[in-house]
Amino acid sequence: MKKKKGLYKVPVYLYMLVLAVCALLPFYMMIVMGTHYSEDLYTGVKLTFGKYFKENFQTVMRQDFPLYYWNSIVVAVCHVTGALIVSTLTGYAFAKFEFKGKKVLFAVIIATLAIPEQLGLIGYVLEMRWLGLNNTLFPMIVFGMASAFGVFWMRQYIESSVPDEIIESGRVDGCKEFGIFFRLILPIIRPALITLFLLFFLWSWNNYMMPLVMISKEELYTIPLSIAKISSEYRTDYAARILALSMGTIPILILFAFGSKHLIRGLVAGSVKG
Repeated sequence: MKKKKGLYKVPVYLYMLVLAVCALLPFYMMIVMGTHYSEDLYTGVKLTFGKYFKENFQTVMRQDFPLYYWNSIVVAVCHVTGALIVSTLTGYAFAKFEFKGKKVLFAVIIATLAIPEQLGLIGYVLEMRWLGLNNTLFPMIVFGMASAFGVFWMRQYIESSVPDEIIESGRVDGCKEFGIFFRLILPIIRPALITLFLLFFLWSWNNYMMPLVMISKEELYTIPLSIAKISSEYRTDYAARILALSMGTIPILILFAFGSKHLIRGLVAGSVKG
């Protein structure tokens, strides 16, 4: 009987194997293409590693890529930290506190999800220029920190996962509101925090439009901008750009590899109320 049950699982394993290959093949091809000479990429699909990795790597390093890498890390970490604080505290307030105009205010926040970010980009650029903050990393850190999606996500998760009795017991024991939040609420909502952390980090790391319109100094470039300017003396080196792109995905792959379980748990729990 056990052997028969095992045989029934074979199609499932084969199906999962096919899905895994389809998901990983683009990453593999990206890495492989970064080891070839740029003009060789036009001759067909490359599935084996080339012999031009060293030259492509040197081309990437000549463009101050480590500096741009550091800029992206600073922007992403600061942005994620601020966005998590704003989203968590605001979502907690909407989920567990009663105040005048709560429903109207929450509806206004949700309505902003229907407005494309590009519509407010011109005004944001003019505001940063008026404050004298253009050509700094600050606008890229602050932009999107007050996330309507983050507020909605945390409100839904806290409302469905945090019982009111826990908060009341903390108050009865004499714990302050911030003490209740940090000692009782945060451990419960950790999956949602990790999920938002991964999503915010991904959005900040891949942000191309904001650095493009706010930054003109090359020493402040982030990875998306730096990849666009990688070239050799007389030509655009696409193989070197692909290698830089492969290097730029390393933090994302590491974070999602370690946080995938929490990400799935947070997505499932945050999508169901009650």
